[in-house]
Amino acid sequence: MTLQKSDPEIAKLIGREEKRQREGLEMIPSENYVSAAVRQATGSVLANKYSEGYPGKRYYQGNGIIDAIENLAIARFKKLFNVAFVNVQPYSGSPANAAVYFALLALGDKIMGMALSSGGHLTHGHPKITFSGKYFNSVQYTVDENGWINYDKLQEQVLIEKPKILVCGTTSYPRVLEFARFKKIADSVGAILLADISHIAGLVVAGVHPSPIPFADVVMTTTHKTLRGPRGAILMTNNEEMAAKIDRAVFPGLQGGPHENVIAAMAVAAKEAGTSEFRAYAKQIVANAKVLSEVIIKNKIALVSGGTDNHLIMIDLKNFGLTGKDTAEKLEEAGIVTNKNAVPNDPLPPAISSGIRLGTPAITTRGMKEPEMKLIGDWIADVIFSRRPVGAVKKDVLDLCRKFPI
Repeated sequence: MTLQKSDPEIAKLIGREEKRQREGLEMIPSENYVSAAVRQATGSVLANKYSEGYPGKRYYQGNGIIDAIENLAIARFKKLFNVAFVNVQPYSGSPANAAVYFALLALGDKIMGMALSSGGHLTHGHPKITFSGKYFNSVQYTVDENGWINYDKLQEQVLIEKPKILVCGTTSYPRVLEFARFKKIADSVGAILLADISHIAGLVVAGVHPSPIPFADVVMTTTHKTLRGPRGAILMTNNEEMAAKIDRAVFPGLQGGPHENVIAAMAVAAKEAGTSEFRAYAKQIVANAKVLSEVIIKNKIALVSGGTDNHLIMIDLKNFGLTGKDTAEKLEEAGIVTNKNAVPNDPLPPAISSGIRLGTPAITTRGMKEPEMKLIGDWIADVIFSRRPVGAVKKDVLDLCRKFPI
């Protein structure tokens, strides 16, 4: 029975969401459009199978084909990232980071990650409200007054704090991460270096951002965002001892049966990411982000760090007396979907914030290039400064989206 017949209410809502995605500019940098092949694998009969354990060591019968699929996913990611060990079972980025901590630390050990307001992630040790801040002794580093990581100051802080794990990873940092510098700093106190490349993984495999594999002890990435896969995560390392501990932390330590339908879709995405077409796509993401940032700056709008090297842009609204929350809602009314985000030295709480985070992965998937970035940058300024009615901007957005179908 089709979804339309069995549950027309859900079918209608899915149709509405499809229409929303089709008729608006999806510019949240952690979102993308997966291929039809990835969607087909995600919705396959693999969702029916329970497969606790790892290939060749399952707790249920009937997993021979599942083993072949998971082994293929592992092999493809090993090749894609040029790494020795890969675990493809984490459900998403947060439990993947949790697995690293529980595998390699004792409760109460010290971790150091980038503060949320500087561009870090909740699971990088954000205090009080996350497991990473509750079960481990968390200290955090910040960016400087210009929005950049100051590696000399980071070195000084690490020498004082002596963390067991140093996390190199961001969710709203628009600049290249210097993994070799991070490794040298971590080694100065014998810390494990965890690189969370969830946002930049697609750029890494395409060669438009340096790879952490030669430097980091453990690398985590989600498989959506710039990798353009389903919502899953992988853990990678070249250290055999760490690999064994991480495997045990993922299962049976933190998770039960893996989502093999998602793992199959991850394998599809890994194959797609190894193509010349994907490499050209990732290069265009960065080119688009640079042009878009230049247009926004020309409209007298401040950007954190003054620009971007990757796929995302951080707008700083502090000087305009505007909030990220209100501005994101106004942009959405115009068909431009972004998200509110804290900025360095933000006087407002994260739920309100003084920043807007936006990026180019999804609109680049639609085929948009530099000429379209120039239009979009001006439209964003039109909305922020109320230069034109929101409805007029929305009409322009819809016309553009129709020229670049998903």
